[in-house]
Amino acid sequence: MASVDIVGVRKAFGHVEVVHGVDVTINDGEFVILVGPSGCGKTTLLRMLAGLENVTSGEIRIGGRVVNNLPPKLRDIAMVFQNYALYPHLTVGQNMGFSLKLKKAPLSEIAARVAKAADILGLQSLLERYPRQLSGGQRQRVAMGRAIVRDPQVFLFDEPLSNLDAKLRVAMRAEIKELHRRLATTTVYVTHDQIEAMTMADKIVVMHNGLVEQIGAPLELYDRPANQFVAGFIGSPAMNFLKGTLNVIGGVPNLTLADGARVPLVKAPFSSDGRPLILGVRPENLLVAAEGLEAEVGVVEPMGSETQIAVKAGGHALICLIRDRLMPKTGDMLRLLPEPAHVHFFEADSGRRIEAS
Repeated sequence: MASVDIVGVRKAFGHVEVVHGVDVTINDGEFVILVGPSGCGKTTLLRMLAGLENVTSGEIRIGGRVVNNLPPKLRDIAMVFQNYALYPHLTVGQNMGFSLKLKKAPLSEIAARVAKAADILGLQSLLERYPRQLSGGQRQRVAMGRAIVRDPQVFLFDEPLSNLDAKLRVAMRAEIKELHRRLATTTVYVTHDQIEAMTMADKIVVMHNGLVEQIGAPLELYDRPANQFVAGFIGSPAMNFLKGTLNVIGGVPNLTLADGARVPLVKAPFSSDGRPLILGVRPENLLVAAEGLEAEVGVVEPMGSETQIAVKAGGHALICLIRDRLMPKTGDMLRLLPEPAHVHFFEADSGRRIEAS
């Protein structure tokens, strides 16, 4: 096991810079997920960690050792790819032990390591099968097993679950997290799926346009997003945003929207009367009430334990998530009230978080 330090790392392809001075510290044994939309630079950063892309500037240290100029085979890492990358002409056991065979390890050592990895992943009965005889989830476990037998200092995962169906992704999330618990190996995992990030990570690194927007524990990012981008990206359904002007009327703060509609508030940022702001409220914290913002029902999606309702209010498209058996029809009018303890404020121009007083 080892720590990983990414210090001021930049990556340019010709004159186009795609990673702009990233700094991330990953502690020994930590499970860290790089998350962000397509094109944000997360996979490029992972490939630089693996040695598959050169670093334009900055340093990457694994276990305190600078590895910028080391080839992948000397970095003591193991990577699990999105497309599994299994050899079709080799059996499961041969695929898992192939890297050790290239190192000319003794056959007894290869067999012992393959058997141990197969036991961890439940692949004992599949060792003589070929990849074409396996399901998607089984192939993914073989790819993970191939990484485990190397006993690396760091595991790297590049969107390993994106080719699986929804139900299998849920099962594999739990398997990977349990695998990390058992092996306690430093793990860096890339995904665009923020649900994977929230459910699996010890620490999340949110990236956007080649920059790190925020680093923190899953619930820290969910409860205290640093800016509007993180607030909108972390959480499903995404956070609702209402843009307006803060007005204090009779000592009570309100957010006045462009069409004149007002959202009553319990708290507001200090000295913000007359200031343009963005109010953020998560769908589960937007309550159906007797008073509040008038909203027209658009689409109703019953999901069993909860109902998701898309509405239009004050010129904004919003989502509310309720657990009551409320089934309004398209065109019905509701009153929505943000739950006072769970509202967020952001600057209208920069999108940065503002603390309420």
